[in-house]
Amino acid sequence: MSHNKQEAALTEPLLVGDHPALDLLNTEAGRGEQYVDFWRSGDDVLRWLERCGIDVGPPGDGEAGDALLWDARELRAIARELVERRKQGERGNPERINRYLAAMQSAPVLEWSEDGPLLRRRRSTPSPRQALGQVAESVAELLANGQFEYVRQCEHPDCVLWFYDRTKSHRRRWCSMALCGNRHKAAEFRKRTRAAA
Repeated sequence: MSHNKQEAALTEPLLVGDHPALDLLNTEAGRGEQYVDFWRSGDDVLRWLERCGIDVGPPGDGEAGDALLWDARELRAIARELVERRKQGERGNPERINRYLAAMQSAPVLEWSEDGPLLRRRRSTPSPRQALGQVAESVAELLANGQFEYVRQCEHPDCVLWFYDRTKSHRRRWCSMALCGNRHKAAEFRKRTRAAA
């Protein structure tokens, strides 16, 4: 299958970011005529949240409409701006993301296991709004605690996807070796083959 057919077949964003905040940014892909927004409806947002392992609550609670789509897209734009600024060593304005964080409702809970007491945070009843709050928290965590020398964009010239390089050597170059890495290797092979001919 050619790469173009692979791209055309993609209906869900790839979860290749190795961090939920970067997977959020990767819900948009491509440039110009190749641009794709994988979120076309509130249901698309819910599906993505579930794929990321975030509890959105019981189905059919009415939040999966235009408001959820608008909120999710706004959060993504806020996250993109903050991540890009942080990557460039610039200061970002946290005011807008703090509104999403303020919507998070949780309380500390003491649990006792065989290993002893453990203090955890328990979130209130799951809902799409709470789920977006969890995504915002992951963005804030990345901005505050992430090692930004390992936050990268794919090196393929046609790719805009982000990832957190967690490899041992920290030399990851591609969003996915199966997609962009192989495209690069194939192009290099063709170049060498033509040069040898």
